[in-house]
Amino acid sequence: MQIKEFAEFTGVSVRTLHYYDEIGLLMPAYVDRFTGYRYYDENSLLRMQEILFYRELDFSLKAIREILTSPNYDKCKALKEQKHLLMLKKERLERLIFAIDGAVKGENIMSAFDNSEFEKYKSEAKEKWGQTPAYKEHEEKTKHYSKEKWNILAGEMNDIFAEFAACMKSGEKPDSAKAQNLVKTLQDHITQNYYLCTDEILAGLGQMYTQDERFKNNIDKNADGTAVFVGGAIEFYCYK
Repeated sequence: MQIKEFAEFTGVSVRTLHYYDEIGLLMPAYVDRFTGYRYYDENSLLRMQEILFYRELDFSLKAIREILTSPNYDKCKALKEQKHLLMLKKERLERLIFAIDGAVKGENIMSAFDNSEFEKYKSEAKEKWGQTPAYKEHEEKTKHYSKEKWNILAGEMNDIFAEFAACMKSGEKPDSAKAQNLVKTLQDHITQNYYLCTDEILAGLGQMYTQDERFKNNIDKNADGTAVFVGGAIEFYCYK
């Protein structure tokens, strides 16, 4: 979908989508280099759903970006926590609605405004997903990156995955020397530009590349099966 269609479909303004792209929260799936038109796909929609859930829970855009870009972010676990937070919010709203009747009768209903459990759980969720040492290093290292810099880095990352695809199509195995050298290149790229990519973090990324449809589909644009090949190469590299 073009940006206008995507905006209408998600109920978010075009201006907001431009801003989300600018701060690295939700970037287009593709930008036509001749026209500058932005295009969004199904993975963009899934990302927007996650953003809207957190916005509904009153998370700041900065906090949402921290959570969604955290190296240890687990989408399934996060959705379960979002559901729990929404249930707490629902219970609070029901409590406030009920309290209005008490207020009409002149009763003291101040306890209905207690939101401590929700805020505590919300704080724990942000701490869990958005405050890892790797993310803090990522935030510090990238805080002055321009949009052009982000695009260059994204291009370099795509080039690495394209090399993985070529390696796979040439008949190499994930544990081959060539594939293992590419894993080292990937690890070095992340460390140099984002955060210290330890073998433990790299192993987690390898799982994410195959289990998260957004990443898997993007990597497989180079060739079907590339994400699984990369995941296998990373697994051998980290646990050999």
